[in-house]
Amino acid sequence: MTRRERVAEATVGGGFVAAAALVAAMVPFDHPVEVVPILLALAALAVASRVRFPVHEGFTVPIVLVFVPVLFLIPLPLVAPVTALALMLGGLPDVLRGRVPPSRLLFAAANSWFAIGPIVVLALADATDAQTTPVLVFVAALAAQFATDLGASAVRERIIRGATLREQIDDVVWVYAVDAALAPIGLLAALISPDPHYSILLLLPLLGLLRLFATERRQRFESISELSSAYRGTALVLADVVEADDTYTGQHCKDVVELSLAVADRMGLSAEQRRNVEFGALLHDVGKVAIPKEIINKAGPLDDSEWEVIKTHTIEGHRMLDQVGGIMRAVGLVVRASHERWDGGGYPDGLAGEEIPVEARIVSCCDTFSAMTTTRSYRRAMSEEDAIAELRASAGTQLDPVVVDVLIGCIEAETATRTVPVPVPSSPTSHELSAEPA
Repeated sequence: MTRRERVAEATVGGGFVAAAALVAAMVPFDHPVEVVPILLALAALAVASRVRFPVHEGFTVPIVLVFVPVLFLIPLPLVAPVTALALMLGGLPDVLRGRVPPSRLLFAAANSWFAIGPIVVLALADATDAQTTPVLVFVAALAAQFATDLGASAVRERIIRGATLREQIDDVVWVYAVDAALAPIGLLAALISPDPHYSILLLLPLLGLLRLFATERRQRFESISELSSAYRGTALVLADVVEADDTYTGQHCKDVVELSLAVADRMGLSAEQRRNVEFGALLHDVGKVAIPKEIINKAGPLDDSEWEVIKTHTIEGHRMLDQVGGIMRAVGLVVRASHERWDGGGYPDGLAGEEIPVEARIVSCCDTFSAMTTTRSYRRAMSEEDAIAELRASAGTQLDPVVVDVLIGCIEAETATRTVPVPVPSSPTSHELSAEPA
């Protein structure tokens, strides 16, 4: 563990130990202490902690499924330490296989804070039997579970990476949604069985199914990740081919990618749209590999027949990417439409306005700005101020006016970061010079 992690685990884990000790001292034992229920609770919680399935950008475990019956299976003062010990047991196989260092088992204490809230609520409500406990008490217990878990997580992440509470809430909302969906199932198992032992046994087959589904889901995610890497590799190889054939075009495409992604982020595009923007910007000129080099590298304006040849590069790029298949088919549509105009006067299909995919409108706008600010074989680059003026003049005719506004905002923000004045020591005034001793 890093130094920050050690501090975080000592703080949050130590707080849990203190809270568990306080609960044990103040909450009366509502069940006789028996070995079998404790072992059953340990085993069930440990098994549940091993079932990890991806949600959103992280993963969760269905431990709440068996945690609810455990609250009525063993004395409340023992629930917190048993939970922490179960999480350690659940992590032990990974340690024995060498997947994680033994020090990671110390995370179990900090990760068990969720148990404190429900224990306190049930103790205050004097709830010793699931069948006689009011529903509002269970709702309060679940809310207390979320509150104590979020509080501990917020402290830990604040120490480790300086995360704010708002960032923490965004990270765990999907995890808590899963817990909220599974908690009623655990409660139902506790309610329908007069013996809490059977409640947990009834849930074990469901844990097995969740483990199976989690494994399959994780494998699908890994396959998607590998496929995405393969597509990205294909895009980079094609970009390298373009750069090898025409250095200007290759560097120009990379510049357009940076601008396009900045605009896409400001416009709040979805992950899929952002991916299409990235690949579309990188490959919008890939079809030029099929254009004769004497036309691509001509020193001077192109004649009409040469322009007609140049215009085929979007169709050629679309054809190439369509042959790759998969997500590249969608990227091919962006490449094909990257030279359409907002007023319908572009090529190859004469699309207008919102008929043009938003990804292509972004690429087109950023492509235009990059081309104007880059020296070509037949003209010198414009200044940034002149290029921005041209963008504004083209808004509503050649370019989407909304995208133009967003792009100019990105450019101005980038310019501001480059031109922040750096304080320098001031030169002494003539009065100060004359006052210095000889």
